[in-house]
Amino acid sequence: MASLLFQEVDYMNDTTESQVPWILWPFYALWKLLTLILNITGRIICAILGLMLMVAGVAISLSIVGAIIGVPLAAFGFLLAVRALF
Repeated sequence: MASLLFQEVDYMNDTTESQVPWILWPFYALWKLLTLILNITGRIICAILGLMLMVAGVAISLSIVGAIIGVPLAAFGFLLAVRALF
């Protein structure tokens, strides 16, 4: 009874990843390739959109009245570009 109370349980070494059966491996590989392509495409779109928003924010900020909208727009574009890189 005492050995059950003080038994060390290591939850971090339990394998939570399931092994893919060999017959399903082509579908698994295709799914991983699709997620990789979508991830890269999303990052590129995010970077382009961030750069466009930065340029638009700076262009709007050239007028005094537009600075109220332009500065946050440029900041949001910068944050999108940083998110795309990291």
